Amino acid sequence: MAKTAAQNDRLTQVGPGTPMGELLRRYWHPVGATVQLDENPVRKVRLLGEDLTLFRSESGEFGLVGDRCPHRCMAMSFGVPDERGLRCGYHAWLFDAQGNCLEQPWEDRIQPEARFRDKIKIKAYPVQELGGLIFAYLGPQPAPLLPRWDLLVLDDVDRGLDIQPIPCNFLQCMDNSFDPLHFEFLHAGFGNYHFKRLGLPPAMTPAKHLDIAFDVFEYGVYKRRLLEGQALDSADWTIGHPVIFPVLLSIGDNNRSGLHWRVPTDDTHTTQFLYSTRRRKPGESARPMTVNYEVLFDENRELVDAIDRTIKQDIVAWVAQGAVTDRTQEHLSPGDKGIILYHKMLNENIDRVARGEDPMGTIRDPAENEPMIEIKRSREHDKAFKIRDDMEPALWQNAEAGAAG
Repeated sequence: MAKTAAQNDRLTQVGPGTPMGELLRRYWHPVGATVQLDENPVRKVRLLGEDLTLFRSESGEFGLVGDRCPHRCMAMSFGVPDERGLRCGYHAWLFDAQGNCLEQPWEDRIQPEARFRDKIKIKAYPVQELGGLIFAYLGPQPAPLLPRWDLLVLDDVDRGLDIQPIPCNFLQCMDNSFDPLHFEFLHAGFGNYHFKRLGLPPAMTPAKHLDIAFDVFEYGVYKRRLLEGQALDSADWTIGHPVIFPVLLSIGDNNRSGLHWRVPTDDTHTTQFLYSTRRRKPGESARPMTVNYEVLFDENRELVDAIDRTIKQDIVAWVAQGAVTDRTQEHLSPGDKGIILYHKMLNENIDRVARGEDPMGTIRDPAENEPMIEIKRSREHDKAFKIRDDMEPALWQNAEAGAAG
């Protein structure tokens, strides 16, 4: 059954005070990589409909504050890092990572007894660094613990990050993660068609799904698939792919694994963080984390790059549904049972937050988080579809050659 406009709004609007926005504010979200702040220690961030400024002070402390100085409203993205925080570039008002105004040079000099700075505060949110990523929490205090997912904590892997701005709502990105069946044509059919147009050989061999299933677990849902030619003890069927509620897909196997966050920028934009890891061989030297910024569509949702990777085929499907999918016109079928389950879980957890309860997967017990949270994964469908390495994240391409070099 199609949704009403109100039901669709409830699931897609992410700004402050909206039902979905309040749910998503109960989770930590990546807002950048540590190495990006090596290039520029002050960066603009837009998250859940809020414009913010991410910075690293000269002492190494991370901060996430409002986008405008409360003095004359100059953008804080033009601020200057200080030992104790970030100075506005206009009159040097200094703010710490908690949003406190520490200095107002002229006012402090002329009327020190007035302590006008004590009356001024800028919006600020907690941030933490883990696994080379910087995470932010925009919800009420006390904040839950930042989840220590295994790939963020392991010390024997190399890491890479692809950051992709996507001009559409986060929900159509996440619905894709609950839709295993799209692999048959979007990647094997549509994908091969575009490879042919590029003068390249097919990148994937079609394989048919015999069955799909979805199992709810503590942190989300395992989506399972059984493909033609696979035995019932195939890891794709016995383990599957975990989707960590609410916006994180985990993929991979013991040697090459990834975490895909679809972070809502606002109602009509998403930032995808593709975090890839490759396990090093014994004695192999560690490599620095790499960051790539990829743009497939411009702001008019016009294609500006080739559809030459699996993830780009997914992005085309998401953006081609419009800025926000009109689910009043959508006709879900029995093959969409994973999407139906996901929407049900979102609505249930929206209601939990409205009752003052923690939503699914909230971690508050340190024992649950230490030393890390291990997640089971399978990539056996790679063999069934015979996926070429050049369809995968750059860190995974020619991994053996890279290791030898």
